[in-house]
Amino acid sequence: MIAAIGGPTVVLMTLVILIAGTTNGLAGFGFALVGTMALATVIDPATAVVFMIVPILAVNLSLVSDLSREELRTCSRRFGPLIGAALVGTVVGMAVLSSVPTAPLRVGLGVLTLGFVATAQRRLPLPEWSSGWIGTFARTRVGMVGVGGISGLLFGGTNVGVQLIAHLRSFDLSHGLFVGVVALVFLGINGIRVGVASLFGLYPSRTVLFASVVAAVPAAIGVTVGKRLRVTASERSRRLVVFGLLTAVGFRLVAGGLGLI
Repeated sequence: MIAAIGGPTVVLMTLVILIAGTTNGLAGFGFALVGTMALATVIDPATAVVFMIVPILAVNLSLVSDLSREELRTCSRRFGPLIGAALVGTVVGMAVLSSVPTAPLRVGLGVLTLGFVATAQRRLPLPEWSSGWIGTFARTRVGMVGVGGISGLLFGGTNVGVQLIAHLRSFDLSHGLFVGVVALVFLGINGIRVGVASLFGLYPSRTVLFASVVAAVPAAIGVTVGKRLRVTASERSRRLVVFGLLTAVGFRLVAGGLGLI
């Protein structure tokens, strides 16, 4: 519970949110993953998932502002089926969140994190779903509904949205537009998650909800810093920061869930 956490831990949580925001501003993604997984090492994983909802909303609101009105309208129409299906999947994922035991959830989050890093670094073979007729179908309106529903289910229970990010990368968008579209998708999803979390009683207390709202401030500051660094940082530097953080957090989650630390 947040209310029972001491001052040093609160400072640590604030630092985590700030670093996660900077990571997202720098790379265009990673806030939910870095922030949730890092917080899950110091507080209950289910609480970490819902705690991050409002900060994720604030971060993506900041990034969406980089899109022009025309880009916003075009992307909303183009990716509407993906967003809608992801919303439905997210609600289902959140409905089962409170029933998952802490230790298995922590291990599962760690495995997901390390799996994402390994796949992104091409240390595990990637399925050729993004090419050929499968990739073509996935980019149709019907295909986006399928991808959105499955991805939303996982995102609702874990804050892990890498499947959505990987899918959006297959559209060969420019980096700036990709960042904006990712933000648009997660903005729509997290806008409804605040109400759903309250409806399902996923916030352990009002203190947690209040702390989550306050955490939006360092999150927004971190994004601003990261966006400025993005101008000068190389692709290699961005990947090093994101994947280095995720690797360290992933191992700690697995070790903590197994009772090794």
